[in-house]
Amino acid sequence: MIRIAHLSDIHFGDENAAAVEAATAWLAADPPDLTIVSGDLTRFGEKNEFATAAAWLRRLPEPRLVTPGNHDAPYLALVQRLFRPFARYEAVIGPAETVQWLGQGLAVYGLNTARGVQPRANWSKGQISARQVDAALAWFAKAPTDWARILVVHHPLVEMIGAPMTGRVWGGAAAAARLAQAGIAMVLSGHVHAPFLLPFPQGRMAAVGAGTLSVRERGVPASFNLIEIDEAEIRVSALAWTGTRFEPFRAWGHTRGRT
Repeated sequence: MIRIAHLSDIHFGDENAAAVEAATAWLAADPPDLTIVSGDLTRFGEKNEFATAAAWLRRLPEPRLVTPGNHDAPYLALVQRLFRPFARYEAVIGPAETVQWLGQGLAVYGLNTARGVQPRANWSKGQISARQVDAALAWFAKAPTDWARILVVHHPLVEMIGAPMTGRVWGGAAAAARLAQAGIAMVLSGHVHAPFLLPFPQGRMAAVGAGTLSVRERGVPASFNLIEIDEAEIRVSALAWTGTRFEPFRAWGHTRGRT
């Protein structure tokens, strides 16, 4: 069985300090096979927030895979946001556009759905291009056929039913259809600050969202996901912070798809 910890939306600067420390200790005590963080490490993309985020990431179990979110482009440094929106992220966290990991039966590809600026009023929403999907599918095609293929993004490619907020990802539906048809097992995301699992209509792909470990709760406790994968099934458990410990909050099972 493969175990993945999926965390998101820490928002250093607005982090839930007790929940972050407890999650860090929880993972150290029982390390997963892979730790994934799907964006929004910071509140405003400030240098001190990134420094705190980088120090925290170093405490998480390895291997780790991290992607940026919309809050990781600077909110207040407008010139940098316009021309080099993820320079601060890349200076201390790592590559912003794509990250990959292969091992232990997993092929995981992370890509950036956040943009510094967009031709719409709300720059916090997501985008995914056909070029990004092409690159991801070309990389997945090189992985062993029996390994679980996982895409990591910040914005959900399709909207969570009853979500406290939206991703409104340009290109999301088309990308999801292509990924499902290619046999991708899961798309992991954050952004909406609420955990979920939704099956895509095509294929057997699952959309899985993690909650937040910040104080920016939207009617859902601070939480992170534990994902377990075997040959037949994917199981997702959302672990919620009670104020003193993490406890199971929601759980889902999903039949594992194959190419």
